[in-house]
Amino acid sequence: MPVFVYQATDRTGKLVEGTIEAKDESLVINRLHGLQLLPIKVEKEGVSKGLSLNFSLPAIFTGVSRKELMSFTQQLATLSNSGLPLDRSLSILTELQEGKRFKSILDNVQKNVHGGSTFADALSKYPRVFSKLYVSMVKAGEEGGVLEVILLRLAQFLESSEQLKDNIRSALVYPTLLTIIGGGAVTILLTFVIPKFAKIFSDMGQAMPISTQILLNVSFFVTNYWWLIILSFAFIGIFIRGYLNTEEGKFKWDSLKLKMPLIGSLQRKIEVSRFARTLGTLVRSGVPILQSLFITKDTITNSVVAKAMEGIHKRIKEGGGISDPLRESMVFPPLAIHMIKVGEETGKLEDMLIKVADTFDIEVQSSVKTLISLLEPMMILLMGLIVGFIVISMLMAIFSINDISM
Repeated sequence: MPVFVYQATDRTGKLVEGTIEAKDESLVINRLHGLQLLPIKVEKEGVSKGLSLNFSLPAIFTGVSRKELMSFTQQLATLSNSGLPLDRSLSILTELQEGKRFKSILDNVQKNVHGGSTFADALSKYPRVFSKLYVSMVKAGEEGGVLEVILLRLAQFLESSEQLKDNIRSALVYPTLLTIIGGGAVTILLTFVIPKFAKIFSDMGQAMPISTQILLNVSFFVTNYWWLIILSFAFIGIFIRGYLNTEEGKFKWDSLKLKMPLIGSLQRKIEVSRFARTLGTLVRSGVPILQSLFITKDTITNSVVAKAMEGIHKRIKEGGGISDPLRESMVFPPLAIHMIKVGEETGKLEDMLIKVADTFDIEVQSSVKTLISLLEPMMILLMGLIVGFIVISMLMAIFSINDISM
């Protein structure tokens, strides 16, 4: 029978570690509950972590991986839901951390909370680890008195986001390999093969077809001015990044994303789900609608949607429901607006908001699958067009030479 290693806390918050023989993880958890222990971590003994090739950019730059953050949030939600004080929960989780960087951060967060700081303020000191959305939702939970509920939602959100990213990574493996191989083949053709043909065509002094002339000019430019191409892309990238960091640039980019085919629809669904879930949780917990809207606005990542939220807040402050301002904002999908209106009319707004979030979570998954299914043939088509243009251009040149020689 498998042996499981567990970490749990008793009613006083004391950390308890040990092993249990059981058929599966669920039986271990049930047995720990029977012992009046709250399980924090349960895993099979002897399971090797192995070498992970799933590199995470946030981990490279911050020393904290998404998996660490997700695990911390899930465990903190479990401890908070059991009634353990936040200060004690943070102290326990700090002890459990294996990563030195994250352990140090949590230690400082725990000290700040112990010293009287709010949890959100303590987290906001580490923006590279805890995103604006993360901090805003924690702040919403603290102000609304529903921190444990928000932490559970955050844990679910991080888990679904990580699952979504894993699905996208898996789906992008083939298109990425295709792009690398195809790009390498095109580069070799442009820098090594075509220049040899260019010399032959030049020695013959014959006029080439327009497509061949374009191809030869591109090959000449890539071969002789490759450094200029790299510098140009680097300069353009730095300029665009700088502009997008400005308020005007971010607003225009967010507006453009909402108008893009497929991507715009996906962006709207993500924001609607986030908005409805946060607002519904706060209203259900007894937080006034105006305060809930003000808090929810900070969880919106798209500046266009956030600006629309400001207008909605003003309209509701003047009196009236939420569905009409949402419709006038021209940002939210009709389905979401109709569902919210039904919730207002039946007096069950908070329940309908949660249903809106559930509905659009499913829509997000469907949209991502559609986007990924279209990406692969689009990449194949693009590489086929490029390689096809090169081959046809060279064949046309060869055929034109044969026609002249005859």
